[in-house]
Amino acid sequence: MTSPRPDPIDESSDESFPASDPPSWEPLHSGAPDTRSARPHADPTAYDGTIPENYERFLGPMMFEPYALDLVRRLDPRPNAQVLELACGTGRVTRHLRRLLAPTGHVVATDLNGAMLATAQSVAGVGDDVDWRQADAMLLPFGDASFDAVVCQFGFMFFPDRHAAAREALRVLRPGAALVFSVWDSLDHNPLARLADSTTAGFYATDPPEFLHIPYGYYDAAALDALLVDAGFEDVVVETLPLVAESPSARDAACGFVRGTPLYTGITERGTVDVSTIVDAVADAYRREFGDGPIRAPMRAKIVSGRRGGRSPVPRPSR
Repeated sequence: MTSPRPDPIDESSDESFPASDPPSWEPLHSGAPDTRSARPHADPTAYDGTIPENYERFLGPMMFEPYALDLVRRLDPRPNAQVLELACGTGRVTRHLRRLLAPTGHVVATDLNGAMLATAQSVAGVGDDVDWRQADAMLLPFGDASFDAVVCQFGFMFFPDRHAAAREALRVLRPGAALVFSVWDSLDHNPLARLADSTTAGFYATDPPEFLHIPYGYYDAAALDALLVDAGFEDVVVETLPLVAESPSARDAACGFVRGTPLYTGITERGTVDVSTIVDAVADAYRREFGDGPIRAPMRAKIVSGRRGGRSPVPRPSR
């Protein structure tokens, strides 16, 4: 199902999903998020209020679309494939999965954050080929060996217990099927995020908002490899993938990082600096670094994959 080779991806690979059986979970047909099996966690980095809309508008096309295209190209599904997406956010990967799996496949897009999930539904729409589920990646409401693939774009950094999430992904995968996920590399390799972070911090003598250290703080290749090996995955591969972020303007890029992430919450909660002042300052920093007009900036992520071996179910640990 996945190719372990670094980019460029070999699209001629003959790897594919194992034969698919009907899913062992009850799909939703109403199009509404399902909260029956969700177990919320306290989340100081919540994407709520106007953040999901700005995230989708500004960061979606600039940063998440290029990596979504890459992630989906790594899948080679058979007809009737069942694919689970964790932390689907505003549905960038989901939209490409639906096209890839058409006409007979099915995607279950999950997120614990109801506001992000609602934005995803409003943008991507509902249909028989997709179920939107509010679900905890660390306690998935699906039966053992239910899916032909599990994917997650830039979500593992936020899971309070990443090892539990990896074990749950293994449990719901069918034998031979794979987990593929992405995480951001460090701030040093992502200058747009680094400049947003340092410029914002410059407005505070103490206690600056440090949200961006979370998504850009889980990139160690050895730790990522160990995460999947310890969970029981085989054929684990950790790749470094540099791409280019493109934005129509420095201001759009600045709005994305300041208004489209929980950095916005950190600024407004402190109440000492106006958000628009920081947006202007970040935009100025981008212009100094990348010039006036449209922005093209390097960005870098780690792509991690592993395959479930064996033929017997992986039981959920007792809790």
